[in-house]
Amino acid sequence: MHGPASPGWLLVALCAATGAYCLLRMRSKVEEQRRAAGGEALMGFGMAAMAVPPAAFTLPSWAWPAFAAVFAGAALRALWAARASAHHLHHLVGAGAMAYMAAAMAAAPAHTHGHGGSGVPVLTGVLLLYFAGYVLLSGARLLPVAGAGGAAVAWSDRPEVSRACRLSMGIGMLAMLLAL
Repeated sequence: MHGPASPGWLLVALCAATGAYCLLRMRSKVEEQRRAAGGEALMGFGMAAMAVPPAAFTLPSWAWPAFAAVFAGAALRALWAARASAHHLHHLVGAGAMAYMAAAMAAAPAHTHGHGGSGVPVLTGVLLLYFAGYVLLSGARLLPVAGAGGAAVAWSDRPEVSRACRLSMGIGMLAMLLAL
């Protein structure tokens, strides 16, 4: 996760802003949106914490296994929730990818972080393909539809902003996987 400092700070800002917006979405009147926003806030803030450049702050050795445990728990919760909605399968893949990256960082010597070679190349490649496809599909869903309009919706409930939030987290995940 730790490459050069400037892109690292941009990734931290992107993920933290996404996590903050997801926290605001938790105030929605729509119950399903509140539930999804909580998981997405965890992902956004977790991604931001994992992307902090080591020149600014080196995480203690126990942090990577702790990240792995938290995201493994989030993956199990998403697996349980996937029984009711297929949308949670994406949360399962995302949380699993975060747990995988944290475990790879815990197992890698400190001097190899950000220089490649951490993790299983085949699994990393499969995750890269998944998130590249997800980013492309999410970006296509943001394209305006002719004649679309409707009733006024609270800004925290607007579907296009939620999609943009998910798109930015997908881009962040791609960047983190590339830096693994």
